[in-house]
Amino acid sequence: MQKQHWENVFSTKTEKEVSWFQTYPKTSMSFIELFNLPLEAKIIDIGGGDSHFVDALLDKGYKDITVLDISENAISRAKLRLGNKSKMVKWVVSDITDFNPTEKFDFWHDRAAFHFLTTEEKIYKYVDIAENSVKEDGYFVLGTFSEQGPKKCSGLEIKQYTEASMSARFEVKFERIKCFTEDHITPFNTVQNFQFCSFKRK
Repeated sequence: MQKQHWENVFSTKTEKEVSWFQTYPKTSMSFIELFNLPLEAKIIDIGGGDSHFVDALLDKGYKDITVLDISENAISRAKLRLGNKSKMVKWVVSDITDFNPTEKFDFWHDRAAFHFLTTEEKIYKYVDIAENSVKEDGYFVLGTFSEQGPKKCSGLEIKQYTEASMSARFEVKFERIKCFTEDHITPFNTVQNFQFCSFKRK
């Protein structure tokens, strides 16, 4: 059901017709700088879709980037935009809760995928995959709608998080580094409040 929903979104809307669009992912890139990640770092973007995060990483010279999304249409759009550069990226079409990675990552990035998981079963699966996929001393960055943010996105129910509730989900294997809320201005000039937290794998 969800896959069909996202295939439809990415086949019927342009990138500037979706609320999450950013010309430049400033907040996400600020975490890359904060952690001073080497250019050889293994980076994965969860629910990356046709986000410009991968463009920014490639422009900085990062060489080992994986983009995962449930929608083949989203990934096709990103590949088309990147042209030849797309060959430098590993693309994975999968629901995150079905993802079975074959490598461990130095940096796991998720801006606005996790909050679409609304059942305990799927949330638990996500946490388990993240715990097992991030290297010891690796970094994990998560952005979701805050309690001041929307209750729905793209017509789907989402789960809002606070610093406390997000931290509690990941406290077993991750140590919290920094959390903050931030307003995202959509292409339609509406405001969505996000909760971001960064963690280090114990």
